[in-house]
Amino acid sequence: HVCNAYAQEHGLEVCYTYIDRAITGKTDDREEFQQMIKDGKAGRFEVLLVYKTDRFSRNKYDSAIYKSQLRKAGVEIRYAAEAIPEGPEGIIMESLMEGLAEYYSAELAEKVTRGMKENALKGLWNGGNVPFGYVINKERKLDIDPQAAPVVQEIFKLSNDGKTVKEIYNIMNERKATRSNGKALRYNAIRYMLSNRVYIGEYHHMGVVIENSVPPLVSEELFNAVQLELAK
Repeated sequence: HVCNAYAQEHGLEVCYTYIDRAITGKTDDREEFQQMIKDGKAGRFEVLLVYKTDRFSRNKYDSAIYKSQLRKAGVEIRYAAEAIPEGPEGIIMESLMEGLAEYYSAELAEKVTRGMKENALKGLWNGGNVPFGYVINKERKLDIDPQAAPVVQEIFKLSNDGKTVKEIYNIMNERKATRSNGKALRYNAIRYMLSNRVYIGEYHHMGVVIENSVPPLVSEELFNAVQLELAK
């Protein structure tokens, strides 16, 4: 570990290690980060050793505020993988590196969003919960789940026959209908299912709507009839 190696080389004793795994540095809503700030302000350590500037925060405002709080408490901030000098030059360099980190973070987010939008235009599934009754095929598109699809069709039929969502939920529970994770179908899931236009073949994602791009499980006529039943 780079930070431990730096500490050993510079004669620093590691008192605490703060790690927020799989949480973006764009936000200060990080449990370990907040504990670190709290401990620093309480004087529990003298030096805060960070791998790089962007590991502290990729938000310039948060970075300035929290570093100011720590420095007022007498905490020295060092970077294990970046050589930032002391004095005015170091302040400018640190600010530049923080600005670059925020820029690259925003640029990456933009690229990811653009890529997902392009996928959506091709009808490719971008991740998230797959609608009940479908699976993702090798082309990364929604395809019919032969086991769950009949359950969806039965739910629409029951609704069209005048059954309430609560009654359908109870019937599904009695039949022990389950989701792909083995858990029972929830009431809200059934309610959402009955108004989800994916079941008539419409693909909706990130503002993109493509008709006839998903194998339909119910006819548009049945879907519209169910909407009238739900409105009652």
